[in-house]
Amino acid sequence: MAFAHCLVAVPVETSKHSKPSILTCSSNESLASLAFTSSSSFSLSSKARNLSFRPRNHRIRPKANAEPQESEVNIAADAFTHFKHLLLPITDGNPYLSEGTRQAATTTAALAKKYGADITVVVIDDKQKEALPEHETQLSSIRWHLSEGGFQEFKLLERLGEGSKPTAIIGEVADDLNLDLVVMSMEAIHSKHVDANLLAEFIPCPVLLLPL
Repeated sequence: MAFAHCLVAVPVETSKHSKPSILTCSSNESLASLAFTSSSSFSLSSKARNLSFRPRNHRIRPKANAEPQESEVNIAADAFTHFKHLLLPITDGNPYLSEGTRQAATTTAALAKKYGADITVVVIDDKQKEALPEHETQLSSIRWHLSEGGFQEFKLLERLGEGSKPTAIIGEVADDLNLDLVVMSMEAIHSKHVDANLLAEFIPCPVLLLPL
């Protein structure tokens, strides 16, 4: 049996001004395997933490049950229902979207459809629209991938040729629109389009980073 390497977290009281953290998941086999964890909004329950610490003289049972409590899993899954407005940043210049961007679009659409959330897409490029001959092709690709996920309507923003770093723009848009979750691929981090450390400072909400 294959297990997805994700954290199961239990939400606690949140503060709007608390510093968020960037979230990662090492498997994208199913949406059910994704769980959120943040120093400001989520923490492991004391029982889950204690599972990792055993006294030296504690006898390990041969049939230990390492599965999380059902209530903990349910609470972690219910956390998705609080995300009602998702942001999908597009930072690559591929008119047909890169593999990571396509994955992020698919995941965003699936989460939004399952939990009744709205989607905002922000297209970011350091060039002006006039210098992007295939810009309309890229917009068509975005619409196609989201429509495949069941979203014909979504809000589209274009932040082109402004001279600002994509990281700052993502944080600004998330703050201005009071967004609940940003969905991105780790590809944006690896390609240096987005600085993960700066994003943690700029972003006012959780970020879900998807592996390739």
